[in-house]
Amino acid sequence: MDMADQGASKRRIILHIDMNAFYCSVHAAEEPEIYKGKPTAVAGSVELRKGIVVTSSYEARAMGVRTGITVRQALTVCPELILISPNFDLYRKYSRGFLRIAGNYTPLVEAVSIDECFLDITGSSQFGSPVEIAETIARRVKEELSLPCSIGIAPNKLLAKMASDMRKPNAITILRRREMPELLWGKPCQTLYGIGSKTADKLLRLNIRTIGELAAADEKVLTERFGVYGAWMKQAANGIDDAPVVPLHDAPKSIGHTTTLPADLTEREQYRRVLLNLADQTTRRLRHQRMVGTTVQITIRDPDMRTITRSSTLAIPTDTIEDVYRIACGLMDDHWKEGNPVRLLGITLQGLSPKEDTPLQLDLFSYEEKPRKDKLVSALDSLRDKYGEDAILTAGMLGDDPSTLIRNKKIRGTSLQKDFLREKSADGENDY
Repeated sequence: MDMADQGASKRRIILHIDMNAFYCSVHAAEEPEIYKGKPTAVAGSVELRKGIVVTSSYEARAMGVRTGITVRQALTVCPELILISPNFDLYRKYSRGFLRIAGNYTPLVEAVSIDECFLDITGSSQFGSPVEIAETIARRVKEELSLPCSIGIAPNKLLAKMASDMRKPNAITILRRREMPELLWGKPCQTLYGIGSKTADKLLRLNIRTIGELAAADEKVLTERFGVYGAWMKQAANGIDDAPVVPLHDAPKSIGHTTTLPADLTEREQYRRVLLNLADQTTRRLRHQRMVGTTVQITIRDPDMRTITRSSTLAIPTDTIEDVYRIACGLMDDHWKEGNPVRLLGITLQGLSPKEDTPLQLDLFSYEEKPRKDKLVSALDSLRDKYGEDAILTAGMLGDDPSTLIRNKKIRGTSLQKDFLREKSADGENDY
């Protein structure tokens, strides 16, 4: 392939690996006699037949089962659908497996989420051509993990991602920049990786409907309307992307946790309980990374999928549940009217820095109390690490509502959480 002059060429060669229908495929790999080749879906509340479909197998998709529809809708279009409760311990195990395989061919592996990653194989010609490397990875993932994947090959991350999305499942696709006009310029703007429906609607008001029209648009107009994001969109529409492949570092830039609720919440005390559990888990993860944060951001989504984010920055960095919960509740009270239904809530901690390197200004009333409190919190964390998240809880965390499931790491998680890649698994001897 012309973009892969195996020597002095300065042109990069990037792969994007996308694990196809990952959660369902993992269950099919674990228990093929039950799930392989059958219409399956992973949903948040299987027992109650509520909640939404997180992902579905290709057999289920052929019957009309799509991510985001309710379980009730899914069963209407596909009565024979097999519903599966999520098992994030299992997904993390397989995620480590395919990332291990990818890392055999380059040290430059960027895990984007639990089921996809970028590889920079510019300097990996000793393993063969780009296509041969992609074929080898796909074959090993299939043979060693029994999982399907699609791989995009391109000169940058943007086009590699677009390429892997073009054909699924079990496909390898090459996308060169010169092929953009023929293959992509006629498609809607929202097809371009990085452009969502709201941005596409705003572009439509500028009479920009397709990727080709975006590529030809006046950059000044785009910048005036969207800022630096406008300039990026024009470059992306022309297939330009200089972003490097960045291997996972020890220190995360943010730590967040969200939960989609199986039933709408409308009362203040209901969603405050969820925020308490979210604050508990985000600060637990923050302390586990030995970090402190300065900014608390909440995410709120209603049943119509309208989403808002609001944030507040603290004067003093923190890692405590009390600070995060107080700020989160304040943001919720200020920006959400009680009685309006809530379908999803999230808390993200930003502005992170290593705790040992961060000077913490203490006032006269807290300088003696703070060290004692830190020791107590550390002791409680150790007990929960050893005996489970429910070993020690505050009264506000108790109950049988959906927010209590946030603490169950086996059935709760998100595809974007990557903490597990920074640490050895508890059952490392069984990992792939």
